[in-house]
Amino acid sequence: MFTGLVEGFGSFKSSSGDRFTFSWPDNPSSYETGESIAVNGCCLTVVDFNGDEWTANVIPETLSRTNLGYLSPGDRVNFERPLRVSDRLGGHIVQGHVDTVGFVRRAAPDLVIGFDPIFAKYVVEKGSIAIDGVSLTVVEAGNDFARVSIIPHTSSVTTLGTRGIGERVNLEFDIVAKYVERMHTLGIPTEFPKSSISN
Repeated sequence: MFTGLVEGFGSFKSSSGDRFTFSWPDNPSSYETGESIAVNGCCLTVVDFNGDEWTANVIPETLSRTNLGYLSPGDRVNFERPLRVSDRLGGHIVQGHVDTVGFVRRAAPDLVIGFDPIFAKYVVEKGSIAIDGVSLTVVEAGNDFARVSIIPHTSSVTTLGTRGIGERVNLEFDIVAKYVERMHTLGIPTEFPKSSISN
């Protein structure tokens, strides 16, 4: 699990088959085989590393739902390590399971991201959304877009400050909204029963 508080950014180096290699020069700790790292909000598993570079396998499902397949060597990406039990949950609950790719309609600081209208049900004003792995608060929720405000700090420590119109970004919607929708689809009551205990 992640929080959407990006630890830093690095770059995409290369790919060979399903093996994608990234560089994280300012990585705060050493790598371990099998650990998870979120890249643009997509949870990947370290399978090999050398110095500040590390490699992960990227399967077709990941490529179909994220912007990783559109990366070119040298492109900057956001990195975040998983939440530890002792850490503060400063952002919101982010699984690293990207739902879909959106497109920049308006660049930061008043960032507007367009997406398929089928996902609009997961976006609410003042709710949370992860864009390229960055935890953000929705300022405006439209039928096919979300508007968020990017503060100068976020612009300087993530890739969102340089995203241009038309660029692809990874979107992960609120997990709670998805569970509520699933319960509703299955006909499971989403209201708590009234207590039978009188005061």
